[in-house]
Amino acid sequence: MSKKAKTVFVCQECGYESPKWLGQCICGQWNTMIEERVVESRENDKRNRSVSGERIKASRLSEIKSGNETRINTGIGELNRVLGGGLVKGSLTLISGEPGIGKSTIIIQAAAKIAEDHGKVLYVTGEESAEQIKMRADRVCRGELNNLFLLAETNMENIVCVQEELDPAFLIIDSIQTMYSDELESAPGSVSQVRACGNELMKIGKGKNIPVFIVAHVTKNGDLAGPKIIEHLVDCVLNFTGERDQELRILRAYKNRFGTTSEIGAFEMTEEGLTEIQNLSKTFLEGLEDGAEGAMATAIYEGTRPLLLEVQALTSPTNIGFARRTAIGVELPRLNMILAVMERKAGLSLINQDVYVNVVGGLKPEGTSIDLAVALAIYSTCKGIKGSSKVLAIGEIGLTGDLRSIQNADKIVREAARLGFTKAVMPQKNAARLTEVPGGIKVVGVNSLREAIQAVQHP
Repeated sequence: MSKKAKTVFVCQECGYESPKWLGQCICGQWNTMIEERVVESRENDKRNRSVSGERIKASRLSEIKSGNETRINTGIGELNRVLGGGLVKGSLTLISGEPGIGKSTIIIQAAAKIAEDHGKVLYVTGEESAEQIKMRADRVCRGELNNLFLLAETNMENIVCVQEELDPAFLIIDSIQTMYSDELESAPGSVSQVRACGNELMKIGKGKNIPVFIVAHVTKNGDLAGPKIIEHLVDCVLNFTGERDQELRILRAYKNRFGTTSEIGAFEMTEEGLTEIQNLSKTFLEGLEDGAEGAMATAIYEGTRPLLLEVQALTSPTNIGFARRTAIGVELPRLNMILAVMERKAGLSLINQDVYVNVVGGLKPEGTSIDLAVALAIYSTCKGIKGSSKVLAIGEIGLTGDLRSIQNADKIVREAARLGFTKAVMPQKNAARLTEVPGGIKVVGVNSLREAIQAVQHP
């Protein structure tokens, strides 16, 4: 059944509405009334994003206030970096990760800091009891927690009632797969329940102008569990990754309507919770040894900062069957392409060699700037050539064996010089664009993979 529309007359000068046309508005202006047809939303329509009973009306784009979004400081610098500067009011943020990786830890730490600085915070837990959350907060949180409220509940209608009564400045749902609505008979975590609860949380966030944090489970493949619709509803999708037997944790944004998706945040898991890693490049390079075979330093540009990495490679004779290709942190098709170019353009025979490549630290770099370092590390281990811990290699390898330029090479060179590197091998086009080279580092521009191999071997 279609909604009924009614006609009103609106003054273009002051916005006064009248059920009938007036020659002169109450503001004193003449002939400023225009006719508009408006639709009112139903009182009990929970699917509607607008407020119940509110008049439905389109607005001119020129009349809408442009948004410098009001952001809330989470008190965690690396989390603010990934979010684009902090939590935007009225935004929905989805965070996912494997069990035990630290999702609840970083959320309770952010909740405690926001509660201390900005007012009430409501933490809704559907998986743990309030006592369990309290134990974690005592271990990882500092300061007063009087404004942090816990609610162990899975019924969405009850959560909405508590939220309206408390009126928090920040809402956390842990997790969306445990929530359900009384209006649906399906089990929590089903497609219909996740969709309904997600819509309700969106109404709360947008209608009350408060940020909402939603925790989501992942499948065994690392993808978000449940329907894809939840990713489309939210404004930001964060993924928390890391090895459970290591302290390093990486937070990355895969969707962000209020910032870039190329930023990463680095944390270290300790007994006191997650602590920020300020110098991530130094952490990744701390095991790089001078004179080691099959090791090469490289760099990528993540968001607003350069990040230096170590690439390791190992080749060994194939005993039986086909040669094995194994890569951690590098896409296998990309590795196969680099190996094919090395065989044709660098004269390296790898048909009877197993090849293993690893990006130290568990990071999976995006882009192609580490191609040259991967090729040089493989060449070093295959030929038994000792490498230098003070040499950096960046560049994309083409199928013809040439090197393609990369972005932000100048910023990478400055970071390399700051960390004590003495030589940077890069594509000639990048080297030619450098307007200023920091002291203590030599930049070598090369055009092909063969030239890069020679540049690394000779000082």
